[in-house]
Amino acid sequence: MSERHPVTLSVEGMSCASCVGRVERGLSALDGVGDVSVNLASETARITVDRPDRIAAAVGTLDDLGYPARTATVTLNVESMSCASCVGRVDKALEAIPGVLDVNVNLASESATVTYAEGAVSPDDLIAASTGIGYPATLAEAMGGEDRTARKAEEARGLAWRTGYAAALALPVFVIEMGGHVFPAFHHWVNATIGQQTSWILQFVLTTLVLAGPGRVFYRKGVPALLKGAPDMNSLVAVGTGAAYLYSVVATFLPGLLPEAVRAVYFEAAAVIVVLILLGRFLEARAKGRTGAAIQKLLGLQVRTARVMRDGESVEVAVDELVLGDTVIVRPGERIAVDGEVIEGASHVDESMLTGEPVPAEKGAGDAVTGGTVNGAGSLTVRATRVGADTTLAQIIRMVEEAQGAKLPIQGLVDRITLWFVPAVMTAAALTVLVWLVVGPTPALTLALVAGVSVLIIACPCAMGLATPTSIMVGTGRAAELGVLFRRGDALQQLDSVGVVALDKTGTVTEGRPELTDLVLAEGADRADVLSKIAAVEDRSEHPIAAAIVRAARAEGAAAAGAEDFASITGHGVRATVDGVEVLIGAGRLMDREGIDTGPLRAREAELAGRGRTALFAAVDGRLAALVGVADPVKPASRAAIAALHDKGLAVAMITGDKRETAEAIARETGIDHVVAGVLPDGKVAALEELRRDGRRVAFVGDGINDAPALAQADVGIAIGTGTDVAIDSADIVLMSGDLRGVVNAFEVSRRTMRNIRQNLFWAFAYNTALIPVAAGALYPAFGVLLSPMLAAGAMALSSVFVLTNALRLRRIAPAMDEGRAAEPAAPAGAAVAAPAE
Repeated sequence: MSERHPVTLSVEGMSCASCVGRVERGLSALDGVGDVSVNLASETARITVDRPDRIAAAVGTLDDLGYPARTATVTLNVESMSCASCVGRVDKALEAIPGVLDVNVNLASESATVTYAEGAVSPDDLIAASTGIGYPATLAEAMGGEDRTARKAEEARGLAWRTGYAAALALPVFVIEMGGHVFPAFHHWVNATIGQQTSWILQFVLTTLVLAGPGRVFYRKGVPALLKGAPDMNSLVAVGTGAAYLYSVVATFLPGLLPEAVRAVYFEAAAVIVVLILLGRFLEARAKGRTGAAIQKLLGLQVRTARVMRDGESVEVAVDELVLGDTVIVRPGERIAVDGEVIEGASHVDESMLTGEPVPAEKGAGDAVTGGTVNGAGSLTVRATRVGADTTLAQIIRMVEEAQGAKLPIQGLVDRITLWFVPAVMTAAALTVLVWLVVGPTPALTLALVAGVSVLIIACPCAMGLATPTSIMVGTGRAAELGVLFRRGDALQQLDSVGVVALDKTGTVTEGRPELTDLVLAEGADRADVLSKIAAVEDRSEHPIAAAIVRAARAEGAAAAGAEDFASITGHGVRATVDGVEVLIGAGRLMDREGIDTGPLRAREAELAGRGRTALFAAVDGRLAALVGVADPVKPASRAAIAALHDKGLAVAMITGDKRETAEAIARETGIDHVVAGVLPDGKVAALEELRRDGRRVAFVGDGINDAPALAQADVGIAIGTGTDVAIDSADIVLMSGDLRGVVNAFEVSRRTMRNIRQNLFWAFAYNTALIPVAAGALYPAFGVLLSPMLAAGAMALSSVFVLTNALRLRRIAPAMDEGRAAEPAAPAGAAVAAPAE
């Protein structure tokens, strides 16, 4: 089976769900193209191709369909080319990138001009391809890559002008015609002054200007689509307004063709419909621009220039020119340009954009820093470890963009309906006209026209196409602002159906780093002396418990001592000589073997073990000196987060490789419902299957390499962002914070977003289901009410604006846990874990 290449194309001209259907059908029909997913809100089409050259065919098909793919052209400066074979190699490497449409490599100017499908490939991809084969490339010039928000703002400005122009022309038409219906005296005054025929001619001139000017777009796109047998929203508007306009033209200039009873003009309907639909599109463009606000905030965190050391001097360069290993100078108050490691200086860095933590993190030599975070009052010298598209911020932006372009399973229903919706509406409009002509009262022709046009206009399926993708865009964007990254968009829907949250322990519920919690001294022992000696011994060991004891000794300022003759006693402990005396540290069995009486501290050992701590004895010069208690503390937010998950009706389980006593101690303290202990990584997968046995969906939260199988096997895998890359790559959702608050926020965003989607879909379907019969005249026999085409246009525009406005409410989702609750400390009794066994 050939390799599939995923590609995302930016598509212009889509305005409703039927457009989406046509684009999907057109792309799906192409050889070698599959997995087609078209998103109206983000205006993208995601496909997979078996060969890169299929992209050109997809772009050509989009052009033929009337929905052209946006393209961009970039010029690269290419080094090291010396002959025609070099040109051929660069040309071949660039052409092989999925999404590249045309390549022109010039040896004389040492440049390559590349045209590519916007969204499918980036200049960084082109640079990497050329550099990767030995021809280093840099960006010389780029065009056509304006961001989506700026593009939508420009579109909104254009629509605002066209709407205003159309409204200025339509207003006199509306006042002359509708004013006469509402105020008979006004009608008589118009007839007495300029006369009815002159009035109709004036309306004809103004309406013609509206339709030929601002309204021309509906005919330019709608009529060809109709002639191809694939009508869209533009076709509905074109047929509806065209029918009203042509009927009025006949009544004005060829009145003899119509019975006297039905001689009337509907110029105002055609003109005002165009105005209202343009107004709706203007509001949509503004709202669509705001749906990508989260991406724009993230893009705003990217630094454009950085100060680096080059040839012993500090110079300012564009971030695109930075390479791995560069030494970057970060001055006070500046935003850090790249991911890196501090090699000199000390400061506090605001990392709230990543972790959500309001308190700046202290940074010094050896600490990692992330691009996009803000330096405090100190100066830092940073060695770049990730640049360009590899930085954490770039990866976050990429993940959010991919999630925003996702297609949820719930969208499948919408797609199936919209495939036949527009043709069904046109059929309904034709039947409406026919029924009115056959059984309608006088003037039947006029009433048939009004009803038919109203059905065409009110049934445009714009709201259907926008209902799901706009909510996804806003919801996943807001989630990113809360530190929750949906790597797969459909996880947004799946998380809403989860009934059980299974947690890894070490590094997820607990800190993942043991700490010294207790030092119980034997009678006559001195704390500083004992701590100094056992720290000297443990400093020779690489065990996590040893590191915890050494950190505690340094924190207390214990005197440094040197250990000699160090030996590790497998399964028992360690021994060494410190200041001429033998020091033993280990389990009770080591003391028993060496004949040291532990009786005075045995009761305290049992107490510590019952609280989940790892208890070790220390002996100095053959006498019992202390009992050491070490634990992996529960993260401060864990208990509150688990309580919040319970409040949402979720069961919480913990799956760990640690012994049951330790795990149950943590479960009692944090409120975990179910414990699976003593399992290996593959045992975690089996434990998930067991949790699924009653039909509930399971989400698994973990952070380590050994969690990757469980993260991949769970219905929804959630990785703690401070964990390993392997765990993150296996997960569906990544939490930028290092604790369980992000899990609660992920559920909050998922549930709110899915509720919003259901509201939008209900509105979109209920609106069309309820109002099509009203537009057709269902209320006329009983109440004498026939919906005006102008009201139909207003209602149609309002439906789309309602859906977008409702989706934008998701921008106001608040964190599910406030700071006070999140920071609630766990009681000491729960801070229990021995050396990590996971």
